[in-house]
Amino acid sequence: MKSPSRRRFALMTLVAPLALLNGTRSRANPIEDLLANAQTPRYAGEVWVLVDDQAATLSVYRGNTEIERFSPISLGRGGAKPARLRGDNVTPLGEFRVNRFNHESRWHIFIGIDYPTPMHARVALESGIFTEQDYEAYHAYYQRHGHPPQNTVLGGAIGIHGIGRGSPDVHSRFHWTEGCVAVTNEQIERLAELVGIGTRVVIR
Repeated sequence: MKSPSRRRFALMTLVAPLALLNGTRSRANPIEDLLANAQTPRYAGEVWVLVDDQAATLSVYRGNTEIERFSPISLGRGGAKPARLRGDNVTPLGEFRVNRFNHESRWHIFIGIDYPTPMHARVALESGIFTEQDYEAYHAYYQRHGHPPQNTVLGGAIGIHGIGRGSPDVHSRFHWTEGCVAVTNEQIERLAELVGIGTRVVIR
């Protein structure tokens, strides 16, 4: 899989969600508008990931064809919601991109996503969670580093990972993470083979 350049990836993640935000304001939360259209492949043969909170599944698609499904998965102990704050153990809903891999994680393999996205930052501003200064600082950091800051009030370090040395029984019965999506160690190994930097991840 050919990965986009760091600069192009940063521009893609900054501009595309905001363009959608500006064009869709029919609902109270624009992330809900985004999710309404997120399950449409962006191009023929696109490999992308769908995390379904209600079904407790993680599916990998090529275009409209499901090629792999993992179940059950675990999400944050605080549930899955459009808005997330640091420390609330909530899994953020939205559309993300894979932006890093850690093969030496205590969770076996960690596949990071670009949370908080520009859209999450915009929602935080409009809801009063971010000040104008917070919002400007967010974008300045993103443009300078090519990835979102991880130390704002919205939290960070969100991704998909295995269970490491955790209990498979607990994983199969409860949502136990601090906001990430968890699958088994065997499943995260398989997922790491299927996705790459820039792969789209939809959490709904």
